[in-house]
Amino acid sequence: MILDRRDLMIRTLGGAFALGVSPRALAQSDVQRVDALIAKMTIEEKAGQMTCLADSFRPFNPPNPQVGIQDEKRLSDEVRRGRVGCLFNGIGVAGARRAQDIAVKDSRLGIPLLFAGDVIHGLKTIFPVPLGESSCFDPSMVERTARAMAIEATAAGLHLTFAPMVDVARDQRWGRVVEGAGEDVTLTGLLSAARIRGFQGRDLRRDDSLLACPKHFAAYGAVAAGLEYGNVDISEETLRETHLPPFGKAFAAGALTTMAAFNEINGVPATADGELLTDILRGEMRFRGFVFSDYTADEELVAHGFAEDDRDAARLAVLAGVDMSMQSGLYIRYLPDLVKSGAVPMGTIDVAVRRILYVKSAIGLFDNPYRSLNEEAEKTRIYTSSHRALARESAARSVVLLKNDGVLPIDPAKGQRIALIGPFAEDRANIYGPWAFYGDPDKGVDIAAGLRAALPDPSKLSVTRGSDISGAIDGGIAAAVDAAKAADFVLLAIGESQAMSGEAQSRTMIEIPAAQQALADAVVATGKPVAVLLRHGRALALHDGVANANAILATWFLGSEAGNAIADIILGKVDPSAKLPVSFPWESGQEPFYYDRKSTGRPVVDNGSSEYKARYATTDNSARFPFGHGLSYTEFAIDQLKLSDAALRWDAAIEVTARITNKGQRKGSEVVQLYTRDRVASRTRPIRELKRMERITLSPGESRTVRFSLSRTDLEFVGARNQRVAEPGVFDLWIGQSSVGGLHAQFTLYAEVKA
Repeated sequence: MILDRRDLMIRTLGGAFALGVSPRALAQSDVQRVDALIAKMTIEEKAGQMTCLADSFRPFNPPNPQVGIQDEKRLSDEVRRGRVGCLFNGIGVAGARRAQDIAVKDSRLGIPLLFAGDVIHGLKTIFPVPLGESSCFDPSMVERTARAMAIEATAAGLHLTFAPMVDVARDQRWGRVVEGAGEDVTLTGLLSAARIRGFQGRDLRRDDSLLACPKHFAAYGAVAAGLEYGNVDISEETLRETHLPPFGKAFAAGALTTMAAFNEINGVPATADGELLTDILRGEMRFRGFVFSDYTADEELVAHGFAEDDRDAARLAVLAGVDMSMQSGLYIRYLPDLVKSGAVPMGTIDVAVRRILYVKSAIGLFDNPYRSLNEEAEKTRIYTSSHRALARESAARSVVLLKNDGVLPIDPAKGQRIALIGPFAEDRANIYGPWAFYGDPDKGVDIAAGLRAALPDPSKLSVTRGSDISGAIDGGIAAAVDAAKAADFVLLAIGESQAMSGEAQSRTMIEIPAAQQALADAVVATGKPVAVLLRHGRALALHDGVANANAILATWFLGSEAGNAIADIILGKVDPSAKLPVSFPWESGQEPFYYDRKSTGRPVVDNGSSEYKARYATTDNSARFPFGHGLSYTEFAIDQLKLSDAALRWDAAIEVTARITNKGQRKGSEVVQLYTRDRVASRTRPIRELKRMERITLSPGESRTVRFSLSRTDLEFVGARNQRVAEPGVFDLWIGQSSVGGLHAQFTLYAEVKA
């Protein structure tokens, strides 16, 4: 399906207006200007607008292979000749202005450059990795941090970020789990939309509006065996029910770009999949922005065995619907000849260029090529005290209290001797996490520094490394044991390095490295109270001393204010309120594991007999810590579950209410979660599905009624012929504090009454 110019313009305008931007987002004058430019452009200049290259005008911090990097002199010449439309991953206003001067003043048509970058969870102020921040289960929180990221990124001369990652990730062996919102479709969609609203703001033409690029379209989170860049072989129903809906939420939130995935789906690489990028993305999902390839992904069609050579790869990608080629240079090299030979219609090129130029128009680049290139903003809007305060708040809100037998929080007034043990105790090299390469590691706050600043008597804190991240230290365990015995309380800072998560970091075992496990076993064996501070970018399978510690906290990679935020939690200044966005398995071999799995024909029911049932021989088919789990220092109770009606009419809704009470002695927050299950359907349904959630903050003894509304559309699924359907019948409903347990009720969806 190829749209004509008028249809594309109208649909792009509709997406912009839905975001709430200025009515001038794409005025008639913009459309006329784009038409006039396209009429003047040579095929080489059109291919140039469709080319995105690494930025050599400014410091380039490459998180990718060094492929085709050009020096500034050569890149300047390419810009001058109109052979580049976008530069990425350089920051700094001065260099960007040099590049933009060349594009606007020296190129034949004066089309401004678009500056993009990988601002995944912060520029200079680093916020928790997306998976960690998703633990807050709070769209308003992630919208606030995305807004702060946009303010810093645009002050550093960027117009676009390659974020958020909206891939639903259900195999914790995959390293890029860390970049997304976890295993659930509903949570991923809600938080992805919030991040886009935060990045882009309410007016795309403002100089602090940062274009979002939800990625990776599509199903990258389903790579086989969690293997990076791997193959995806899934049913059409799974693609449409699990992996596409979060993108729909992202586009509805106003995203005007997206990125094609590295992976193939059912034998066709996404970068060359016309059914995916044209029929589904543009036809069914009505996306009207433009599509990036991922880094050299068009070139990689050859290695996939899908394209004969680079020229064929360029042809396949552009015909499939990839509008902008990233870093390979294939479009500028081959599109002119492909058009000349008739292998690619000029109309296809014109549609792609028009999409790109419309987006440049929508953010005001033609009226102000130097928007977001302000030296004063660069001095005043980056790494501010307010952003650091937000980073601390976000980090504390991201810490999940997995286990606590009453040893936390530590009361600093009691003057306990605290032994902080582990390779991450004083480590600043691994607090940011992957994809934070713009940040200054010397400015991050490590755990020891955070605790010393918070303790009334810092001398009560001892710090012992005990082991390295992946190897033993001579005498390290003995020193750690001595430190533990001399203390009243032990904090054990262990887990993954940031190099163990992220792109190209698939792992077969999602466990604590052996040297750290030995350290943990020895320290826990001392019998002193131990709280484990996990550092990680995925769910982990925990064993022995780690699993048996008195308390366990999932602290992820928390960013710039990591140490201060952890101190806030440990010492009770902040009550933990985060919830797991991923299930922690008992064993690595359970992966892929996720809460909304199917029952099977032989489920283990109510912990009954497990013989010849759906379970592993070595462990139960459950999670050690399930999706949605997270404890508090206070105690919450939920009761009085009520449904406004046991019958849900086809075009009506039912209201679900329950009372939540803080029965503890501290003020705290709880995330109330509503799950449903379709008991009998024409396609088997998951054992539970998250439908609603609400964060409630209560003082001691306070109660509040939480209210949710459910309608037929909440119960739809992908049925025969890939159509979304809701089927009459009985549904289970739970309101609880995780994906396990909770108060239970039933209701019946009645069939449509036809006149």
